[in-house]
Amino acid sequence: MDFWLTAVVAAGVALLAGAAILAYFVLVTRRIAAEAERLVPPIGKFVTLGRNRIHYVEKGEGPPILFIHGLGAHLHHFRHSLFDAFGPGYRLIALDRPGSGYSVRAAGATARLPEQAAVISAFIEALGLEKPLLVGHSLGGAIALATALDHPEQVSGIVLLAPLTHIEETIRPEFKGLYIRSPLKRWLLSHTLAVPKSRELAPRTLAFVFGPQDWPADYAVAGGGMVGLRPSHIYATASDVVAIEHDLERLQNRYGEITMPAGLLFGVADRVLDYRLHGLPMRDKIKGIEVEIVDGIGHMPQYAATELVIAFIRRIAERAFGRRAT
Repeated sequence: MDFWLTAVVAAGVALLAGAAILAYFVLVTRRIAAEAERLVPPIGKFVTLGRNRIHYVEKGEGPPILFIHGLGAHLHHFRHSLFDAFGPGYRLIALDRPGSGYSVRAAGATARLPEQAAVISAFIEALGLEKPLLVGHSLGGAIALATALDHPEQVSGIVLLAPLTHIEETIRPEFKGLYIRSPLKRWLLSHTLAVPKSRELAPRTLAFVFGPQDWPADYAVAGGGMVGLRPSHIYATASDVVAIEHDLERLQNRYGEITMPAGLLFGVADRVLDYRLHGLPMRDKIKGIEVEIVDGIGHMPQYAATELVIAFIRRIAERAFGRRAT
């Protein structure tokens, strides 16, 4: 009897200790997220698309160029790096993809590539954009490709910056922590351990993403980096990772259907995606695609080679829009 009583008491103590630890991380997560929202508040407009609420910014006038960010990123990856330097002649629009930044993903959404392409299509329609040029970075490149394939009538052309284009056989070690198949487990981790751990690992993560270049000194606040330290953002990022495997291989077999003007720019020193897998093969997949491979540049060319990237986007825009680009 004493043995069972002792066991029950020990189990109760362990349960209470576990609950206390979880409660502590919930409070820490909320504190970090509140600080992030205070330092990096929404700066743009919102549009409701069904059950998605999309946060976006825009600048300039002219033919529209719509920027689609990558995994775990946000609209600041374009606003901070390109918008002020881009110059006149175009209407630049960058959005937070559903669940990322300050955009809200519809409850029950899968994050699959065709679903995200459908959101881009709805966004184009809602803003009345006349066949924009799509600029997709990293995972945003795969979404730009999916949009060009599934909604070609809405797009004038595509620019792919260090894009994800082909399925990889195994999950890279850097992404294994985000490959969480259970939505419940994703939710629990994003509201407890993931945010404090992401803040702790931020220097290592940024070195991986920006390397071999340094990340901007003002990236955390002016560059919007802290917006990623929020449970909803991390949950959406993990959902994106899990969703990729469902559609990317099917999409990559359709790239030959794309006939619109297209360009692809990749850095040889990219640590996140290998240009030999995701860049060079596209020369044989999309007829007439302009491919530029840049020595010494990592996964963030819009920061590392801003003027080069702007010139590249403008060159594809001239093909896509013709006289409307002047």
